[in-house]
Amino acid sequence: MNGRDDPAAAAVARAFREERATVLATLIRHVGDFQLAEDAVQDAFADAVKAWRRDGVPAKPGAWITVAARRRAIDRLRRERSRTGRAERLAELMRLDEQEEPAVSDETSIDDDRLRLIFTCCHPALDLRARVALTLRALGGLTTGEIARGFLVAEPTMGKRIVRAKRKIADANIPYRVPHDAELPDRLHGVLRVVYLIFNEGYSASEGDRLVRGELCGEAIRLGLLLVRLMPDDAEVWGLLALMLLHDARRAARVDAEGRYVALDEQDRTVWDEARTRKGMRALERAVRLRRPGQYQLQAAITAAQMEEGVDWPRIAELYGALAQLTPTPVVELNRAVAVGFADGPEAGLELLAPLLGDGTLERYQPLHAAHAELLRRAGDLAGARLAYERAIALSANAVERAELERRLLGTR
Repeated sequence: MNGRDDPAAAAVARAFREERATVLATLIRHVGDFQLAEDAVQDAFADAVKAWRRDGVPAKPGAWITVAARRRAIDRLRRERSRTGRAERLAELMRLDEQEEPAVSDETSIDDDRLRLIFTCCHPALDLRARVALTLRALGGLTTGEIARGFLVAEPTMGKRIVRAKRKIADANIPYRVPHDAELPDRLHGVLRVVYLIFNEGYSASEGDRLVRGELCGEAIRLGLLLVRLMPDDAEVWGLLALMLLHDARRAARVDAEGRYVALDEQDRTVWDEARTRKGMRALERAVRLRRPGQYQLQAAITAAQMEEGVDWPRIAELYGALAQLTPTPVVELNRAVAVGFADGPEAGLELLAPLLGDGTLERYQPLHAAHAELLRRAGDLAGARLAYERAIALSANAVERAELERRLLGTR
């Protein structure tokens, strides 16, 4: 059922995207229990579907969800008498619930709550993959399936990973706080990875009928801004912010008026956000001045080079080579192959792509097959390109992306 048929359901979906992370982070602070807070927030959204259909959508959906989640947490605490610290948490929640007007946290409080939640999810007691997955689930609101595709694993595997991570937080009594200054550098790597993946899912949605999920891009950039305030002397924090801002500056040009995909070299540059571009370039300059190169700074430099009027593909291929030395991952190698394909010809790109095509873990990685198809098409192997396009289409869960691949497939016939 779509939003026109069920405005209440549409409003709940919008509130879930826009309010869930804030409500969850704040409720965790009040109850001191990740799982209890998450269950209560989930209950609140289920309640909202019924109540808003019956009574209409409230003027302040976020405040309604906050109150409903708090009351659901109270109900759960009353039932679960064996829970540690139950009396204190119950008293605090009931005190808040008795206020005539629900307290509205200021922006600083909200920021603090979200930062606490990020660093809790990214605690070193958790496996790194679990830290990233759990924070994507809690802060970004991504589904288990979306996260699984990002890690190239099966959805049930990712679901078990997230459950184990939440259990570990409870069993190990992991504190809900921002680390002390001495701990921050060691803890930051996982946090940056989380923010990066949230932005990636927003910028190129892995499924659905939208290419871009702007709310996730905005959330990632907001978290990036918080991190540069928290750690203004860390070059990689600025590098990641620069990367996100420069990509996001092009967001509106990535689809046309009919919602069709538009390749970078065909985008209307007048639609690019100039203010966001300038902010991204300033963030990159700030990172470079700190003289501590890292993967996010290199990616930001690549993005900046791609936005120049005359794209210098040899320079971009060189930057990808430096990135591959620093971060030797299949995704980096894939992008390097594409860049080399533009710089030195499609045959050179295909040569670099060959080892990746033989990697079984990448068999279902759609971007690999899409890139393979493009290089084959440019090399004149139309039969091979058709097979690669068909493989990429079969693996694409995003409607906009799939339509573009189908258009390119027709061009090979």
